[in-house]
Amino acid sequence: PAMPCNPKRREVLAVSSAALVASVIPAAARAQAAGAVDNLRIVYGFPAGSAGDNVGRRVAEKIKGDYARTSAVVENKPGAGGRIAVDTVKPAAPDGQTLLLTPHSMLSVYPHIYTKLSYNALEDVIPVSLGASFSHGLAVGPKVPAEVKTVKDFVAWCKANPKEASYGSPGAGSTPHFMGAMIEKSTGVEIKHVPYRGSIPGVADVLGGQIAAMCTPIGDFIQHAKAGKMRILASSGTTRTRFTPDVPTMTESGFANIAFEEWFAFFAPRGTPAAIVNQASVAINKALGLADVKEGFAALGLEATGSTPAELGRMLKAEYDRWGLIVKAIGFTAES
Repeated sequence: PAMPCNPKRREVLAVSSAALVASVIPAAARAQAAGAVDNLRIVYGFPAGSAGDNVGRRVAEKIKGDYARTSAVVENKPGAGGRIAVDTVKPAAPDGQTLLLTPHSMLSVYPHIYTKLSYNALEDVIPVSLGASFSHGLAVGPKVPAEVKTVKDFVAWCKANPKEASYGSPGAGSTPHFMGAMIEKSTGVEIKHVPYRGSIPGVADVLGGQIAAMCTPIGDFIQHAKAGKMRILASSGTTRTRFTPDVPTMTESGFANIAFEEWFAFFAPRGTPAAIVNQASVAINKALGLADVKEGFAALGLEATGSTPAELGRMLKAEYDRWGLIVKAIGFTAES
């Protein structure tokens, strides 16, 4: 029987074929084809105003007229922890007019924690380009006393106040949910998980004192922390972020098993021609290289980071394999 094509090899072949197509099309024809599509919609699985939504809108603004001749818009499809967006893009026409923007956890973590998933993370969407990388954070609001300054302080407060002990996340099974669950498992202290449809409503409830804490991209806390309305206790990355240099990592806070960054990336529906995928990737990378885009991302605690389709394919497969091992090791499920 014929051997199945290796996903990594498929990505490399896709990029190679796109380069070949570009080399044989006369320059005049390529100029005429500038702008692969008339209208582009970027589907994002969380509410407007969040860090990822801003990534989509800034990129859309810059690739209008370049990749998309007439319009480029972000379509927010919040709910089901980001799965609705993947489900929306999966059956879309593979003509380059629909792209998915998503954190990697919908494609790297969810396949290991949901027994029934309506999409195949490695087959139903095609990598286009990385968009931004970032760390998650754990922050507390007015419900938690001012003397709680560290993660261990927060855990001690939760233990002493079990009825008040809670943390929100942008969705059940998301990487931030995982972060909170790992704090629980490491300490044996029960902290109620409250899943939201994205980070914005969760952050609002922390600010309003409805819940004690929130785990979500650190950029969604920065303005509130500067205004003294929230305290960021720790970040999830392997090193401190340049945006919150005074905030220790989870590792520094005594949780060596919690050390991960996340990223937002663009994907196309399965079957989208390699030449179009490549054109979208080039346009997105061009946008990410612009000074005002980088500065806009930095204000949200994000690093503008692009990639080729093949590089993103390798990164996704590496995260998929890594999270499979982590999930298995701690027995985590979306309902944990």
